[in-house]
Amino acid sequence: MADTTSSSSPFEKIQIQRDDTTFDAYVVGKEGAPGIVVVQEWWGVEYEIKNHALKISQLGTGYRALIPDLYRGKVTLDVAEAEHLMTDLDWEGAVKDIRASINWLKENGSKKAGVTGFCMGAALAVASSVLVPEVDAAIAFYGVPPSDLADASQAKAPIQAHFGELDSVKGFSDVTAATALEEKLKESSAPYEVHMYPGNRHSFMNRSPEGIQRRKNMGMPDEDEAAVQLAWSRFQTWMTRYLYS
Repeated sequence: MADTTSSSSPFEKIQIQRDDTTFDAYVVGKEGAPGIVVVQEWWGVEYEIKNHALKISQLGTGYRALIPDLYRGKVTLDVAEAEHLMTDLDWEGAVKDIRASINWLKENGSKKAGVTGFCMGAALAVASSVLVPEVDAAIAFYGVPPSDLADASQAKAPIQAHFGELDSVKGFSDVTAATALEEKLKESSAPYEVHMYPGNRHSFMNRSPEGIQRRKNMGMPDEDEAAVQLAWSRFQTWMTRYLYS
């Protein structure tokens, strides 16, 4: 089942079956290309995650990017509400959504499929590298999963992770969390990279005018286009290596 999100949107809205339920997802990119599940920040499926998915679909020779709607249609621009939505998320159910999304991509023309995520989505991308055997590669931007969800020392898929050196979200995406993740990945059998970006805070990849203003409103005025481009370059190299080979 599919429809378009709007006459001007490049995304196709689809429904994916999981267990005894279905959920909406948004797909962009050429059919038959390697697939990448793009997992939302705590805001929901809003403009910035769609910006990321669209960019990903156009990297190199192209990918098919899919955004699962983990919040089932709920979207917010309010920090307190976003925190509430993330706290109330069924994280194990979200991993099941990601697995169903990976399988949908593979059943619809993608020979290989990876997962990437930002903030909350990053934690779920790391968890998917442990819990979803169908994942061929993972990339996480500033976020690690709670230990009761997934132990990164058990990662099976190749995983790359990115963090801002000045990230202040303690225990989730700060330097301490990044270092702890790297130590866990050293224990795993999976290939991994952990990259730190000096002078950058949380969500530094959000570069739309609205995203930049939202970060400033949250006390994150840093703008480092060079770091963003470096991260995308590393992203492309990683996904090309594991999804196109």
